Amino acid sequence: MISLFGIALALGLLILLAYRGISVIVLGPLAALLAAGSAVGTPLMATYTQQYMPALGQFIIAYFPLFLLGAIFGRLMDDSGYARRIADTIVRWLGPQQGIVATVLACAVLTYGGVSLFVVAFAIYPVANALFRAGNIPKRLLPASIALGSFTFTMTALPGTPAIQNAIPMPYFGTTAFAAPGIGLLAAAIMAGGGLLWLRHLARRAQRAGEGYAPKADTSNSQTTPTTTPEPNALREKAHGSGFDLNELSSDKNRAAIPFALAIAPIILVIILNYLFSVHVLPAQDTGYLAQPQFGATTIDAVRGVWSIILSLSLAILFILATGRCLRAPIRSLVEGATAAVLPIFNTASLVGFGAVVANLPGFAMVQTGLADIDGGPLVSLAISTAVLAGLTGSASGGMTIALEAVGDEYRRLGDAVGLDPGVMHRITSLATGSLDALPHNGAVITLLSICGLGHRQAYGPIFVVAVAIPLLALITCLTVVSF
Repeated sequence: MISLFGIALALGLLILLAYRGISVIVLGPLAALLAAGSAVGTPLMATYTQQYMPALGQFIIAYFPLFLLGAIFGRLMDDSGYARRIADTIVRWLGPQQGIVATVLACAVLTYGGVSLFVVAFAIYPVANALFRAGNIPKRLLPASIALGSFTFTMTALPGTPAIQNAIPMPYFGTTAFAAPGIGLLAAAIMAGGGLLWLRHLARRAQRAGEGYAPKADTSNSQTTPTTTPEPNALREKAHGSGFDLNELSSDKNRAAIPFALAIAPIILVIILNYLFSVHVLPAQDTGYLAQPQFGATTIDAVRGVWSIILSLSLAILFILATGRCLRAPIRSLVEGATAAVLPIFNTASLVGFGAVVANLPGFAMVQTGLADIDGGPLVSLAISTAVLAGLTGSASGGMTIALEAVGDEYRRLGDAVGLDPGVMHRITSLATGSLDALPHNGAVITLLSICGLGHRQAYGPIFVVAVAIPLLALITCLTVVSF
């Protein structure tokens, strides 16, 4: 019981201090040692060097190529003008009165194609802000619109997404990014449809109440989310009714001259190549050498998902380098993209190390036993475990890795025993990790609010509905469907 209290205390401090801006790279090992110290007789130095650090290192070894290539791809899409060209085109098609739909769709296209949600948020915000102002849509709904398109259905539900949250389950279940496509599409429809309906309902209600674009002042969260954000000079928009000119969204002549087909081609390449490599090309290769100890004594099923994403992102990067006429300094883009990959993976790996320590404590065994006793079978238990850990750590990928490292093999055996499709286990795990992860202390939520210049009190409510409540509904619906 003392160990369980220590785990709860460590998690609480981790959440609180991370929310206040302290790096989880520092907090991870400290919280792990605090939790370990609550278990009488636990050697702290051995816990740090023999449990925490190996888990951190193993996560980096397994997933660094995905973080690296994803960050480089996102940087090149941004620097080439392709990301903004896609966004400009979508908002032109739909117009300022459909600002919410245009924002969600633009974010979804970019993130489904492999662009980092952080890059998407920075790229989309000026365009979306101009649309919201022109359509007189409350700005407090803007972060939720970006969140809906960036870190809900395109992150965990749509089959084939190269998001890390869809890649992590693959080695555990021997699946690909296209696992359980039917369940994924059902969940995506619930998340996207439900989120859009809710945001449009809020917009109509605000219109009836006479609320427009301008947000109310908020000083409740000044430490992490400033109440104003300077507008880029090139994107200062006219917002005088019919006097608004959408051409100002594409004031950069070079970007406006990029053909839309060329801008979206890298995203289409990632999706198509990912499918071809994972389903046709790699399984057809002679990969018997993988059984040898020097190659990890594994099988192609355990690695083809990760390999497919690596190959598809690499080829898409080469395509951008070959066609990106607006890339003024491609080497700098590559360097900045590679540099941008380091902090996110170490943040996540630090949480994974914390989870590895917690998973070896007596208190965690009590929690695990309680979760295993939940009615509904291994699939429900796995979903709850993953969702809870993602919520506690404020990280979808971190919570998923902690859960799978601790109990993934056991749940795979239980699933095999009752005839569960590994693809279904993959998809349910991915959906579960994208439910409770977007709580207020989540790093992506804090960053998004900062980009939009709003505080939690102003804008977090709609984010909670579209990124937590509706994804939970989608998860429950999918679990119900699978059970019948």
